Amino acid sequence: FVGDMQAAGKTTAEIASAIGLALQRKLALPDKPEASVEMAQFRPFYISGEVQNPGQFPFVPDLTVLKAVSIAGGIRRNADNGPQIEKDLITAKGSYDIYDDQRLRLMVKRARIDADLAGKTTFEVPQEIQGDPRLTTIVADETAILISDQKSLKLKLDALDQLKGVLQSEIESLQKKIANQQKQVDLAEQQANSIGPLAQKGLIANARLLSSQQTVADLQGKILDYETAILTAKQSISKAEQDAIDARNTLGSSLTADRQQTEASLNEAGLRVGMQKGLIAQASDPATTAALTGSQEPPLLYSLVRVADGKTSEIEAKEDTPVLPGDVIKVKLAPTASQ
Repeated sequence: FVGDMQAAGKTTAEIASAIGLALQRKLALPDKPEASVEMAQFRPFYISGEVQNPGQFPFVPDLTVLKAVSIAGGIRRNADNGPQIEKDLITAKGSYDIYDDQRLRLMVKRARIDADLAGKTTFEVPQEIQGDPRLTTIVADETAILISDQKSLKLKLDALDQLKGVLQSEIESLQKKIANQQKQVDLAEQQANSIGPLAQKGLIANARLLSSQQTVADLQGKILDYETAILTAKQSISKAEQDAIDARNTLGSSLTADRQQTEASLNEAGLRVGMQKGLIAQASDPATTAALTGSQEPPLLYSLVRVADGKTSEIEAKEDTPVLPGDVIKVKLAPTASQ
């Protein structure tokens, strides 16, 4: 409806607002419609060097270097056990971060769904995750969904209430027309009754009597039309009331199914977090590492190759350095003292 729109340099919320404003102007709407915009797909990221599966991978939000290494299968497997131990540790840490982030998002989503089902406009995050620095963005996203759901339902219900009001006014108008029409019928019948005897005596023409009777029939026909219109309006009111019930039930059913799926995914994420904790503990055990390697392996070095404003630059990175779409991650072993 509004054609192409510039998206570069804008947040999804800004684009949604721009779409709503453009629709309002294009369609001459009294109120700005609600639009929802979310990222369908990011540019991929690339990883090379000492990883098990170098190459191109889909980008996910909140991606860090450690998570990216984990997605790429961890550190490259060598003939000796040393790099394998480090690979297992990095893989476990990266997987733990991914599943822990998923678990956090699911807990906030569950709280939002519970609030939505209860008809609330706000929600509280569970006590066990309060204070987590990642919550600000996640809570803002879920709050936007909560407000959008309830606003959409309210708009539907308000529209149906307005329709019911219009139909009720129409019924009242038709009832007044019926009352006025009935008065005309009564007068026409009186006239027909008064000239009936005269027509029988031949004092007036039968055509006049027939005309009076036809007038009565026409007036009664209009009353029937009005009564039919009232019945139709009442049926439309009943349908509007049913549509309102259906709108509430549809949202409730969707939220209930979404909550069940969220609960199942949350349980799965919790199990995976626990499993990765165990793998981290095992891979981090100094006794196990010493027994298998016999020496301390050199640390890894990370760097990011990034294109910004048409210029390519390489910057040093750490495990917690954020990765952006299109970045190339280089992973290499730090040189030893002999090197």
